[in-house]
Amino acid sequence: MQASLFLIPVTIGGTDQRKVLPGYNLDMIRGINHFIVENIRTARRFLKKADPSIVIDSLTFYELNKHTPAEQVAGYLSPLERGEHVGVISEAGCPAVADPGAEVVAIAQRKKYRVVPLVGPSSVIMALMASGFNGQNFAFQGYLPVDTAERAERIKQLEARIYAENQTQLFIETPYRNNALAEEFVRVCRPSTQLCIASDITCDDEFIRTQPVREWAGKIPDLNKKPTLFLLYK
Repeated sequence: MQASLFLIPVTIGGTDQRKVLPGYNLDMIRGINHFIVENIRTARRFLKKADPSIVIDSLTFYELNKHTPAEQVAGYLSPLERGEHVGVISEAGCPAVADPGAEVVAIAQRKKYRVVPLVGPSSVIMALMASGFNGQNFAFQGYLPVDTAERAERIKQLEARIYAENQTQLFIETPYRNNALAEEFVRVCRPSTQLCIASDITCDDEFIRTQPVREWAGKIPDLNKKPTLFLLYK
């Protein structure tokens, strides 16, 4: 097989890998010795759980996060020049979506390397599937501004787009700020706007519920430190 950059999904939370990852992924992982990862410790743990026979110390890991210099990232792809596969592993779900892995994929595309996305859980798509919202016109907005006034203004702007363009809006937040963001939606949005909260998707305590903003007031579950998607629609 041509040397390729494999985008390797991982579980969300403590989900059993057999529940969300196909066996084909493991077959591909066994043939990779170089991994670009968001966190080396959790990547090593994921690989060892995927196949206990993997000799972790024989592998090479390159750490990729927001502090990694661009010139260093390009060097991570050097094994491809030698005909060796490289894998990209993020902290949860699919690499390169709301994830620093997108940078290395962009470099690989510019250099004409083969990029292979493997099948696995995407919380963005799964939340949209379960929300009941428009899946033909949607926008993943990622993180909202941290400043309270800017965040409120941005929410109002995107809520207006729901009604003007019939477009579902999706958001994520740093897990320890989930509760504050949920309260912000209740405070800022129209009472009739629909809010879906999708938390711990694929995990044992998965929570996905859609209802008008007015019905969330005083009834938001504790979302602290839980991977959560927020979706707005009319």
